[in-house]
Amino acid sequence: MDIQTLQTFFMWCTIINGTLLVFWTMIIVFANEWAYRIQSKWFPISREVFNVVIYSFLGLFKIIFLVFNAVPYIALLIIG
Repeated sequence: MDIQTLQTFFMWCTIINGTLLVFWTMIIVFANEWAYRIQSKWFPISREVFNVVIYSFLGLFKIIFLVFNAVPYIALLIIG
């Protein structure tokens, strides 16, 4: 694989995963009660536990997004 193909791959990975991160964050910020109602129907979970799980998930996803998508893309742009 050449650098141009890798740059394109990581660019699209960054765009797609960044969009998912923003979408999930907006759902939690603006429709938190709705998300909790849906999840509490499927799983018996308290509001406090739900908040901890959701914010932990978003934090972990953000770290993984930065480490495995954004940073490699930026590094390829620098060396390309």
